[in-house]
Amino acid sequence: MNGDQHQDIGREVIALEAEALRQLGSAINGNFSSAINAILACSQRVIVSGIGKSGHIARKVAATLAATGTPAQFVHAGEAAHGDAGMVMPGDLLLVFSNSGSTVELQPLCLHAQRIGCRIIGVSRNPASLLMRTADLGLVLPAVEEACTSSLAPTTSTTMMLALGDALAVTTMRARGLSGVDIRALHPGGTIGLHLRGVEDVMHGGDRLPLVTMATSMRDALLTMTEKRLGMTGVVDAAGLLVGIITDGDLRRHAADFLASTAADVMTPSPKTIARTALVEDALEMMNTHRITTLFVVDAAQPNRPIGAVQIYDIAAPPPLARA
Repeated sequence: MNGDQHQDIGREVIALEAEALRQLGSAINGNFSSAINAILACSQRVIVSGIGKSGHIARKVAATLAATGTPAQFVHAGEAAHGDAGMVMPGDLLLVFSNSGSTVELQPLCLHAQRIGCRIIGVSRNPASLLMRTADLGLVLPAVEEACTSSLAPTTSTTMMLALGDALAVTTMRARGLSGVDIRALHPGGTIGLHLRGVEDVMHGGDRLPLVTMATSMRDALLTMTEKRLGMTGVVDAAGLLVGIITDGDLRRHAADFLASTAADVMTPSPKTIARTALVEDALEMMNTHRITTLFVVDAAQPNRPIGAVQIYDIAAPPPLARA
């Protein structure tokens, strides 16, 4: 098998799974809405379970629900029969993934949930399966063949489960009316946490903010830039309002008459600003749109008075570590 054949097979697999997702989208119906209402009405947690590859998907769905504002926990169906069923408490909602719906390991957990009055949402390709007959509500996956040879290994089915889990999580999040601030509280670390932080949290302010007046000599402006180590300085008028910015690029463009110039001669006027209440992701979008690396942070009450600065180096994802 040569490289072209490898690529053809890869495209075929992705095309099959894309078609499965298209059919899944068309299959969304009133049962999906009922599932959302059941999640919203849940007074405790959504317990997500499955076994085998469906179990791996269930674990991810539980994590996505929790990350989008719905308390959720994964319980391994096999371990539930050996004591972990105790993790499921009255008031919980059980969400079970199984392609066939006939996996026997699921039954002890489902029976326990029934005994304590938990509602069950089943996700399966087979609407007549034991899981779907046991469940209070069933979400049926389209009957699409798996992408693997002989249609045996879970591939297309798990892709549909994952997408359905995302749809449940995001729809529930929107139904709850959660904002970016709410989600930010659930993602304090990593790139998501950084992008959902406030600009005010990452800006250079106070004594760290380089500012000079319009009449400042470029010699003194350069000293300020060197001292503050941000590669730029803001230029303010007599009232302390922002009128310009001097960057390394401005220095190069005025190299010939540099020593005889003032900040007003060299600056680029009307630099871009962002409100202190904005999110880091808003700042990054503005920088990318205008192809700049620095934004001055201002207060809404005084939109031209700089209180800080944020640079793309403060908020962009760090580069990968170099190999030794």
